[in-house]
Order: sequence, then C-alpha cells, then structure tokens
Amino acid sequence: MQPPIGLALVRDAEILGAEPYFHDLIVGIEEMTLIQGYPVLLRVLPSQQDETTLYRSWAEASLVSGVLLVDIQEADIRPQLVVDLGLPAVVVGPPVDQQLMTVWTDDDAAMHLAVEYLIEQGHSEILHVGGPTHMRHSLSRRTALASTCEEGGVTARFATGDYSRSSGRAATSTALIEYPRVTAAVYDSDLMALGGLEAAEEAGVRVPDDLVVIAWDDSTQAQLSTPSLSAIARDTRAVGRMIGQAMLDVLKGSPADLRHAPAATLRVRTSSARDEPVT
Repeated sequence: MQPPIGLALVRDAEILGAEPYFHDLIVGIEEMTLIQGYPVLLRVLPSQQDETTLYRSWAEASLVSGVLLVDIQEADIRPQLVVDLGLPAVVVGPPVDQQLMTVWTDDDAAMHLAVEYLIEQGHSEILHVGGPTHMRHSLSRRTALASTCEEGGVTARFATGDYSRSSGRAATSTALIEYPRVTAAVYDSDLMALGGLEAAEEAGVRVPDDLVVIAWDDSTQAQLSTPSLSAIARDTRAVGRMIGQAMLDVLKGSPADLRHAPAATLRVRTSSARDEPVT
C-alpha cells in the first residue's frame, strides 16, 4: 500500500456527517486510486491554520503521496504552500494556480441553467441562499446568479449560510420577511434547501405555489423530502473518479492542466413544478 492521498476539510463535524457530498466524492476518488494502492486519508479540522500546519507535518514526514485542495478561497495561501512544500496536489474547484492540476465543476454554468429555468417560469425576484462568500465556488455561484438575473431583467436577492440545515432555515426566514416578493430560491446545498422548506412552512409560504425551491447537489435527502426537491445535479462519484485519475496522473509526473467535469443537469421535482407560470 502506498502512502495515502490527504484530504483536509475545515468543516463542522455535524454538518459533514449530514452532508453526503464528500462521502460520495471520496468513494469515486478511491474507485480510481485504490487500484494503484492509494487510499484517501480524510482529516476534519477546525480552521485553515490547522490545515496548513497539517500540510507541513505531512510533507516533513512524507506521510502522504499527495493532497487534494478543496473549498478554494479568495487570496488562498494553500496552492502556493503545497508547491513550496513539494506536495503533489490537485485543486478541486476554480483554477487558481497554473502549476497545479485542477478539476473544475463549472458552477457558473450550473447556476445559469437553474436561473434560466426560473426566468422561463416567470419569476421576477429570485433569492440565492449561498455558502460563505470567502469561498470561491460560493462567490462564483452568487456572481453567476446575479449576472443571469440582470441579463433576464429580473431582481436578484441574496442570503448567506454555512451549508447547514439550520443556517438555511434562518437565512430563509429572514429573507421571506426582507424580500416579500421573492417567488423562487436557489440554495447552495441540499441541507440548506431542506432548512428553507422548514422556514417556508413555518411562515405559511407554500412550496411550490408561493415559493419555488431548487437545491444544489442531488442527494437522497433531496429526493425523499416533502415536497421532493428539484436540484442541480451531477454524478458526484464520476467527478470523484475524475479527481482520482487526475491525482494518479500528477503522481506519474503529468503536467498540470485544467479538467472540466461533465456538465450539471437540473432535475425538476415537486418543489419547482408549478402548474401555471408566475404572473
């Protein structure tokens, strides 16, 4: 067995335990890497400072074969750090360093797809309940929603959570009061969207009659919720396999490049299936 591939996540353990995304991603990664003897070593940490300290200890003791960088942030120091430490790495997210292999899921295009669908339904005020805006993928989604709304002549509204169900519930409760004309909402995670459903029910707002809801990532929770959640969906395990292959290529000495994951689709379920267009 080779030294593992390191994956450090700065996450609340409770949120991570309830969120299936990274579990599915790791399964996909290991479908490629375990054949070559590389398991994934997952560490959940409280801060990015702990993460950078961990990379230094991994590098000094040669404890990992390489690392996966996720949740890329504005002015992120980690890409240059792993280069300086000589750690083979794959960036999972927006391209930030031409020296590093990158796998990108093109969240801009996925958000554009969802907002175009809502505009075609006739919505004139659309809410985005996003993750922390210091994360590049959250900011990318927010920017894409804003620009697509502007192109379509509709109003964009914004709220922020931390990917947890409780934050989606709180953000939605506040937004429904602050923006009473909002008739559609796109959430950055399934958990936040589930919280949004709870907030809507508490406020007497009917989904989808009064508020259309679209989640991000198509988990079993989204499919089995009441009402079932429409979702921006992609094959997370397939993305994991792409990341795993990228890591293997890096370890073989392949030059860095940018690899685009397959395009997302919009799976329409009860939470956005209105009988009549918005008027």
